[in-house]
Amino acid sequence: MKNLTRIFAGIAALTLMSAAVSCGSSSENESASSSSSSEANEHYKEADEYGLDVDESEVEEIKGDSSVDISGTTITWLADYDLNPTNNNDRSVALSLFEDVYGGKVNFVQTSSDEKFSKLATMILSGDEVDMFPYEWDAVPNGVVKDQYEPLDPYFDVLGMNEGLWDDMEDVIDMFEYNGQHYVVPYAVSDPLLITYSRKLMEAEGLDDPYELYEDGEWDWDAFMSMMESFVAGAADGQTRYGINGWFGQAIVQSTGHTIVNYENGKFINNIDDPEIEKAELLMQDIASKHLYYPDWIGNFPDDQSTLFFAMADWALGASNAKNPDADLMVVPFPKSPDADENYLCCNFAAKMLIKNSKHGDAVATYMKCERMAAQNEEYRDLAKQKALVVEKTAAGVVKSFVTEEQYDAIQSYLDTDNTTPMFDFGYGMGERMYGDGEYTYETRGVMNNLTTALLEGNEAVDSWASLRDAWTGVITEEIEKFNK
Repeated sequence: MKNLTRIFAGIAALTLMSAAVSCGSSSENESASSSSSSEANEHYKEADEYGLDVDESEVEEIKGDSSVDISGTTITWLADYDLNPTNNNDRSVALSLFEDVYGGKVNFVQTSSDEKFSKLATMILSGDEVDMFPYEWDAVPNGVVKDQYEPLDPYFDVLGMNEGLWDDMEDVIDMFEYNGQHYVVPYAVSDPLLITYSRKLMEAEGLDDPYELYEDGEWDWDAFMSMMESFVAGAADGQTRYGINGWFGQAIVQSTGHTIVNYENGKFINNIDDPEIEKAELLMQDIASKHLYYPDWIGNFPDDQSTLFFAMADWALGASNAKNPDADLMVVPFPKSPDADENYLCCNFAAKMLIKNSKHGDAVATYMKCERMAAQNEEYRDLAKQKALVVEKTAAGVVKSFVTEEQYDAIQSYLDTDNTTPMFDFGYGMGERMYGDGEYTYETRGVMNNLTTALLEGNEAVDSWASLRDAWTGVITEEIEKFNK
C-alpha cells in the first residue's frame, strides 16, 4: 500500500521528533536538547511534506474493499491506561490511523487495575456505554461465560482477515477459539519470557553461549541444567552460587508444547497426567533439590556474579543492562524440552476485547485493524526499534535503562511465529481458583500458580510432583466442569 507507507512515514517523523526532544531535560543535556530541537524542526517539515491529511482516493486505498464507514464514531475504552496521548506525547500509529484515516475517536473511561473487572461488570449491568477493554488471560473462557464479551467473527471482514494482514497470526488466533467463536484476536505476540545471562561470565566459566546453542537448535533442558550445575559446582570456598533466579515455572511447562488444561471437541479436559507435563514438573523438582534456584525477588540480572541465569519477561532487560553495563548481557527464550519438536514460547498477547452489547462493533474492529497494521508495517517496526534503543537516563544523567540493537533484534526474532510457537493454556482463563494470587501462599493462590511454583520453592506442603499432582487434580476437574456445562 503505497499511500499507507507514506502516511506511516509522516507519523514516524512526528513520533521521532517527540522521542528526540524528551530524552534530556537537565542542564548537562541542554546542548543535546538544542540539537534535538533543530532535528525536530526538520522532522516537522518532513511530516508536513508527507502530510497526514489524505484525499478521498488515498483513504479508500488504505481502508481496503472490506471497510465500513465509521467516520464520526467514538468508541468507549475502559481501562487503567489511556490510548489517547497525554502530557504532549505523540499519538500511537494505531490511533493516528484510526482517527486520520477512518475518522474514529476513542473516549477513555479510567479505572484502576484492581477494579477494572468489577467496573466492567457494573457498566454492562447498568447499560452504560462501553465498547472496548484490554485483553487478559481471564477473558476466555471466564469472561465469555460471564457474558462480558462479544465474538469478533462477524467482523472478520472489517478486521481485514481477507487482506493478508493476519496471515502469520492465524494459528495464534485459532488457538483462542472457544465454542466455535473467536473472542480474542491478537494483533501481536508480546512479553516473552526470556533467560538473561552474561557472555562475559559464561566465557570466564568456560561455558557455551546459550544464544549460539539456540541458533544451532541445541538450547534445551539438558544444556540448561548442565551449565547451572557446572557453575554452582565451581564456586570458590566461602562463595554461594545459584543457577537461576526469577520467574520461569510456567515457561518450563509450556516449553513442552503441552498444556495443563486441553480444549478438545468443545470440552475442557484435565491434562495434568500428561507424561510431558510430568517431565516439566520433575525438572522443577530437580532444580530445587540441587539448590540451583535462588527464590528471592531481585527484578534484574544480579550484579554480583553469583547467579548464572535470570528469568523474566523482556521488560526487565533494560534495567538489567543498566546495572550490569560491562557484563555483555544477552537473552534467549527458555530452553526447549529435549522431546519437543520445536521452540514453544511462554509469552502474552496484544489484543483488545469487544464488550457485550456494544453498539460500535464495526468501529472496535476497525481500531483492532489499525493496531494490526501498525504491528505489521515495516515503517512502524523500524520506528519502534529506534525508540526502543534510546537510552533512558535520570535528570542527573544516570543511565536507568538501555537495550542493545543485538538484544532487540534477537527478541523480535523470538516473537516471530515463524521461529517460535506461542503458548496459551485455558487454565489461566478459568477464574480465581485456577489462576489467582490471593495472599500468594500455597493455600490461597490458584492451581496454575502452584503447579508452576510450589516445587521450585521446595514447599513443605508438597514433597514431590506426585503429591502436588494428587493435591490439585480434583480441583482442576471440578473447576473445568463448571465451563463444560
